[in-house]
Amino acid sequence: MRGRETADETREKIAQVAEELFRRMGFAKTAVADIANELGMSSANVYRFFPSKNAIVATICQKCLTENEVEIAQAVAGPGTPQDRIVAAFGSILAYHKANFLAERRVHDMVLVAIEHNWQNIEAHKARIGAMLAGVLAEGIRSGAFVEHDPAEVATILLGTCVGFCHPILIAQKIDENLEAQLDATVRFILRGVEAERAPLVSKAAPGQVARRGDG
Repeated sequence: MRGRETADETREKIAQVAEELFRRMGFAKTAVADIANELGMSSANVYRFFPSKNAIVATICQKCLTENEVEIAQAVAGPGTPQDRIVAAFGSILAYHKANFLAERRVHDMVLVAIEHNWQNIEAHKARIGAMLAGVLAEGIRSGAFVEHDPAEVATILLGTCVGFCHPILIAQKIDENLEAQLDATVRFILRGVEAERAPLVSKAAPGQVARRGDG
């Protein structure tokens, strides 16, 4: 027979129920009392684990960031060229936000609160993504796909340029556009700046040599 829930398990359950209510009712319309009622506990008990509704959002936000990082890590470790894997990494970010935040407009306010009150966690999340991208760029240098450059610097440029495909609010503003195609074109355009020159398929001969071949 299983014992009582641990504090971490209770916190996780509260956050899970809260997220379900935010999606169903909207963040602004969901009170801590609603979350408590759904769980069959008192509001005071919820406050034992979370000092405020914003604190619950912070936990939800961190869970989402962690989930997305797992998907990004899978993308950068996947098959294909370094260019393909970097495109796939950004594609996983775009797909995650579209699937988890934009399908239900009621979570819009929750996203705004999460961004406003969790800036340090989001900055740390971006730094971890940057490190993953830099790792692929460094690998591309070693394999000859890219010329020598500072991988961290290029990763920062990529993240800054592609913010419109990574920020849930900016994605929402262009949700009816073909963001996947725009993202692919943007990332590949930037990466062309550090790609190694490809050898020509046919060696160029001097004009005199061609003329002599033609004279025969």
